[in-house]
Amino acid sequence: MAAGSKTGVVVGAGPNGLAAAITLARAGCRVTVLEASDHIGGGARTEELTLPGYRHDLCSAVHPLAVLSPVFRSLPLERFGLQWIAPPLPLAHPLDDGTAAVLHRSLHRTAEGLGADGAAYRHCIGSVVADWERIEATVLGPPTLLPRRPFAAARFARRALRPAAAIAGRFRRPATRALWAGLAAHAMIPLEWRPSAAYGLVLAAAAHLAGWPIPRGGAQAISDAMAAYLRTLGGDIQLGVRIRDGRELPPADVVVTTTTPRQMSHWTQFPTRALRRLASWPLGPGVCKLDWALREPIPWTAVDCAQAGTVHVGGGWEEIATAERAPWRGDPAASRSASPPPFVLVTQPTQFDPSRAPAGGHIAWGYCHVPNGSTADMTEAIEAQIERFAPGFRRRILARHAIVAAEMAGHNPNYTGGDIAGGAQDLAGFLRRMRHGYRTGSRRIFNGSAATAPGAGVHGLSGHYAALAALRSLGLRGGNHLHAGGRVEAE
Repeated sequence: MAAGSKTGVVVGAGPNGLAAAITLARAGCRVTVLEASDHIGGGARTEELTLPGYRHDLCSAVHPLAVLSPVFRSLPLERFGLQWIAPPLPLAHPLDDGTAAVLHRSLHRTAEGLGADGAAYRHCIGSVVADWERIEATVLGPPTLLPRRPFAAARFARRALRPAAAIAGRFRRPATRALWAGLAAHAMIPLEWRPSAAYGLVLAAAAHLAGWPIPRGGAQAISDAMAAYLRTLGGDIQLGVRIRDGRELPPADVVVTTTTPRQMSHWTQFPTRALRRLASWPLGPGVCKLDWALREPIPWTAVDCAQAGTVHVGGGWEEIATAERAPWRGDPAASRSASPPPFVLVTQPTQFDPSRAPAGGHIAWGYCHVPNGSTADMTEAIEAQIERFAPGFRRRILARHAIVAAEMAGHNPNYTGGDIAGGAQDLAGFLRRMRHGYRTGSRRIFNGSAATAPGAGVHGLSGHYAALAALRSLGLRGGNHLHAGGRVEAE
């Protein structure tokens, strides 16, 4: 089929939308991307939120799944300005005794630092690292009933589909249990629920396979590089075009939308049954997020924290487990009292990328999980948690920007009620993503949002797989572009 003989429209210019557009364009389609905002990027944007010259990431900041993504590895993004920075330590987890549990790039060094739990850590995480090439298609691939490597997939699933609490029982040291709790808490579900273990396993393995890097200049650099590459393929990006209903779409042979199911429940051309399914898509918790302009770096008591791109702030296993149950109580105001204290995820990019602030200045970013739709401003609780492990932190704040869960959709309409994951990430949510794939209620419209497999994260894979489904509907193939970036090897 001649290049340009088919047309595609993509709704949304975040990483998933741009990946979808690139996939369609590589297959010879003429592609137009429609973005409601005046800026591209979606969940990968960077702006001056506090003071001039201090550039903060609006959502994503650290990107282990981006460097693991087969799609991103296949794209020549470095030619378009994307540079990755690897902090000396992917993750540190400060403890009340002034020390920190540390996730190193090296699996061996991490296990060694965990003392008596080293063997258990190697058994749990090392097996994922060793099997990665065999399970990558299962972990990061589209839904399938027949995994390419069924025995390796079964080994992974046996652990991943368990609650994080079940694996925590294998660790004896409080420091190891705390480190594991913070990793698994990225699931945004109670640690006693399935499949919270999957998030901890994949993120820990990612640190040993590729690190937890940050892009020089901020997350916007990812989106800008993808957009620049798309334009070399003939793709067009139109800003300020909001699609509230599918009937507003321009004519095209196929459409890939990266809007979440709740938003698509208003698209009147879908059949009633599809609209009911979209409208009932369960939402996950929201987040309350803070950005700080700082006169100096965060003064962590544990020296290892200064070398970490990400710091998990929340104490031990029991405290974090209690904090992660709280957002599921159902009362949007329940978190206002900050009891229990929140689990806070912190990044400190200017420790490794001074371009993000004026000379001598620093930025930091942090958020905690709250009930969906919460109007609670968690500034006091979040800063108190950081101050607990970094006395004097508040005195270093020049300015702050806070956004509550109920306002997150103002930055990105996909974040309904502050849900940054495209829907609940519990076992039912996992099965829902597997069951529905990239289908909507129309034969020519496909969904590539975080509500589809492999789920939330800056990796472009949901958009890519949705675009491949769209190409199959046209009788086209997307080409074998994956893995072009080479193997991922553990340290």
